[in-house]
Amino acid sequence: MDLHRRSMLKRISALAPAALFPTAVPAQRAAPALATRQIPSSGEALPVVGLGSWITFNVGNDRAARDACAEVMRAFFAAGGRMIDSSPMYGSSQPVIGHGLAKLGSAAAPVFSAEKVWVGSGERGPAQIEESRRHWGVPRFDLLQVHNLLGWEEHLPALLAMKAAGRLRYVGITTSEGRRHRDIEAVMHSQPIDFVQLSYNLLDREAEQRLLPLAQERGIAVIVNRPFREGALLRDLQRHPLPAWAAQIGCDGWAQVALKFVVSHPAVACAIPATSSVAHVRQNMGAALGPIPDAALRRRMAEHVQAL
Repeated sequence: MDLHRRSMLKRISALAPAALFPTAVPAQRAAPALATRQIPSSGEALPVVGLGSWITFNVGNDRAARDACAEVMRAFFAAGGRMIDSSPMYGSSQPVIGHGLAKLGSAAAPVFSAEKVWVGSGERGPAQIEESRRHWGVPRFDLLQVHNLLGWEEHLPALLAMKAAGRLRYVGITTSEGRRHRDIEAVMHSQPIDFVQLSYNLLDREAEQRLLPLAQERGIAVIVNRPFREGALLRDLQRHPLPAWAAQIGCDGWAQVALKFVVSHPAVACAIPATSSVAHVRQNMGAALGPIPDAALRRRMAEHVQAL
């Protein structure tokens, strides 16, 4: 028995160092860094691909659909995304975003909150903003924008006062589908705004003529909505094979091609494609990885798509 006991103790002793000091597990490789652009008015870096909520997050009180949106948000943040954009116009999108932020927790959701005021009366603006903030569940918004310039003459002074008081970080204005570009241009010339949001994509390029150069000149960050024409652009492009040059800029699908074209414009700070699909949000975030097209390739991309 003594010999057996001594033999067992030797075996245990030999195993002890391995138990106490297990083989080191290789550190998990960090996710590749996303391309960012600086916000001209502050120098803050912002990932060039964000997340919109128009239509896709308007799911009402359906718990399963809300949880699905939360998973889209989880994938977005896990890939390095920050800006989520919404509006009181977008149905239930605001409380759905709030549901996702609460479910994920602040550590997993480093959100850059971009919201809008959308009411004709300046007097009703503060109440709408506060209701939006409660829906999101954030202490304050990073960015508030006057949606489609509705009542901008009254709202902008109020938003600028909020910023001066430290209750808001950035102020902006928005338009979509090429509307009111002359009015947008006038506000960009005359008001100290930080952001302008507009439509821009491979086919809708009117903003290149005046608004994008003006944004660069005035130090205004540009947010791009409708980079896919609400999906219509991708549905058309997916009938055609990817050109050979797509691989040169790390694109494995038309969505990344379309987004890389948008975010490669030097005036653009962030594009905000909307989706309800985890797979699609991951693909979209891939557009912020790898080479960014230069001016020559941008022209080639636009010419190729226009010729299809």
